[in-house]
Amino acid sequence: MNSGLLEKLKPVANARKTLLDLNIDPFSVQIEELLSPTEARIGGKNVLLAGTNNYLGLTFDADCIEAACRAIREQGTGTTGSRMANGTFAGHTALETEMAAFFGMSQAIVFSTGFVANLGVISTLTGAGDVVLIDADSHASIYDGCRMGGADILRFRHNDTGDLEKRLKRLGKRTSNTLVIIEGIYSMLGDRAPLARIAELKKKYGFWLMVDEAHSLGVLGKTGKGLAEEVDCLKDVDFIIGTFSKSLGTIGGFCVSDHPELDLVRYSSRSYIFTASPSPATIASVRQALRILAAGTEIRRKLWDNTNRLFSGLQGLGFRLGPEATPVIAVYMGTKEETLKKWQSLLENGLYVNLVLPPAAPDGSCLLRCSVSSAHTGEEIDRIIQAFSTLK
Repeated sequence: MNSGLLEKLKPVANARKTLLDLNIDPFSVQIEELLSPTEARIGGKNVLLAGTNNYLGLTFDADCIEAACRAIREQGTGTTGSRMANGTFAGHTALETEMAAFFGMSQAIVFSTGFVANLGVISTLTGAGDVVLIDADSHASIYDGCRMGGADILRFRHNDTGDLEKRLKRLGKRTSNTLVIIEGIYSMLGDRAPLARIAELKKKYGFWLMVDEAHSLGVLGKTGKGLAEEVDCLKDVDFIIGTFSKSLGTIGGFCVSDHPELDLVRYSSRSYIFTASPSPATIASVRQALRILAAGTEIRRKLWDNTNRLFSGLQGLGFRLGPEATPVIAVYMGTKEETLKKWQSLLENGLYVNLVLPPAAPDGSCLLRCSVSSAHTGEEIDRIIQAFSTLK
């Protein structure tokens, strides 16, 4: 029988067979029971979690759980419709008001996921005749949103503002129809974008600027608004995109802006119009998590204490790490086979981290990626360091 459409999956099957031949299958890891924000049962034994993106540890926060339970009891388990049909509840619009107020912006749209937020906003704002200039290490959702829009897509070298400016010069007058997209913290290596310099270039060349704060919301800035707040560039950013699935501990996405035209995106975005809206429980949990984030800095202080402790500890063991200390800590490994075996060794020794292989890792590297949480205790951070010491 002719395989036809399925022929293209043969390389995937071959890659998967290579893993199985090594008796390693990272894609079949199943969390059997969650014990806390930092511990779970995997393979019948307790495992320390260091790869969850649960930066503020709010997935088990009692107030967030109670808000979600109350919403389920009062509004049911789901909306069963899109925002444009029957899926806009009072909680959705309340959260949009609260997100806009948190960022000091006039407009906000809530989406079902962060991925969908990027798809919807980028593909609606940009089209034929426009240009999107994106960092080469951008998330897959940014790449896909650009492709859907139909604009000309240009990449600049990761965090290289000189390369960015060179491309802006070549665009000439087209910069007025150019959207530059960067991320607050890049999800693989954990480094910040050079936003202050990019904001200077914006003043010079007149392009539009979008910042994806998925991994920096709740992490950077005096009040946790992200990189744009940390470098005092909130007013220079036209659109901030983010997710609820990292610091806010649930699922969903958003875009905020001071441009009143953002509200018109909801009438044109296919990923908004034709996707079921977030459940009442999800929205209620996000609203409570946002209140916790806005209320104080202690939870972020603990996060950064843990981050610096782990980064310096792994550095002291002689590992090559990402370029700076953030709650995303990438540990460079060797070959793909070596990295797989070391990932498996850590799991067998009670530590779960993220396995990152090409093409997901930048520059063809192989990484073991840790994400730090404010819920980690000092002893747990030391256990992570101890586990990595067995790999040397």
